[in-house]
Amino acid sequence: MPLTAALVSSNLRFVTTYRSTGLGALGDPTRRAIFELVAAGPKAVGELACELPISRPAVSQHLRVLKDAGLVRDEARGTRRLYRVDPAGVAELRAYLDQIWDQALTAFAAAVEHTTEEPS
Repeated sequence: MPLTAALVSSNLRFVTTYRSTGLGALGDPTRRAIFELVAAGPKAVGELACELPISRPAVSQHLRVLKDAGLVRDEARGTRRLYRVDPAGVAELRAYLDQIWDQALTAFAAAVEHTTEEPS
């Protein structure tokens, strides 16, 4: 039986590889800039576009990635949507970074103890 795309697709389980994470979303410099502007206070797409060298549609696309990653949320205000930082997403990102930091400090402490135990 020849191997076809349909055969492979129907016989492989769906596997989620990487979901959009806060850290991944902030890997793009433009998204970081947008996030920092929104962190200073709620902003509409137009306000963000005025402060950045990109178009309104590009700002909207970046905001969508940040929203999917859980870092920002939006709310309707009249005819505009205001974007603000999502505290839950930021807390999740901070917890991840704290975990990595704790592991690094533990490894550093173990390395220091190991080098002080060795005779000179």
